[in-house]
Amino acid sequence: MSVKHLNRTMRSRQRGISMIEAMVALVVISVGMLGVAGLYLSSLQAGRAANLRTQAVNLATEMADRIRANRLAKTAYANASGNLPSYVDCQTVFTCTPEQLAQMDVNLWVNAIRSTLPGGNINATGTIVVTDLTASEGVKLTRYQVTVGWREAGSDINYSYPLVLEL
Repeated sequence: MSVKHLNRTMRSRQRGISMIEAMVALVVISVGMLGVAGLYLSSLQAGRAANLRTQAVNLATEMADRIRANRLAKTAYANASGNLPSYVDCQTVFTCTPEQLAQMDVNLWVNAIRSTLPGGNINATGTIVVTDLTASEGVKLTRYQVTVGWREAGSDINYSYPLVLEL
């Protein structure tokens, strides 16, 4: 057999792609697309988690600012296990005591947590633990630990953000 005849025979057999090559290419592309879809889903979940953490930080900071603005109330801000105190309207009645203002602040704060974070009344909680301290020079301080807790949708993990404030 001559070289010319062999080249013609080889070229005639190598026209186009075979069905097996097409199927392998399709499988490789499908696996790649599934990987891209998985990465996209992970990025959406991470973005949602970051948004919820930002909301928790904002809510804890907001309560810390309310406590700083009403230092006379001291232990009236104590709120064990996220209980919702009754609402006192200090926004239209200007004769509220510091304790009543603290009660209104905690009520508004717990409602904001329940409406902003997932879990509603069950898994979205806000607690404030108040501790009296004595500093090294005999100065009395009050420590407030403001904690915002929540559970993300589809998760069985409880997340929390604590913020410690000493005044």
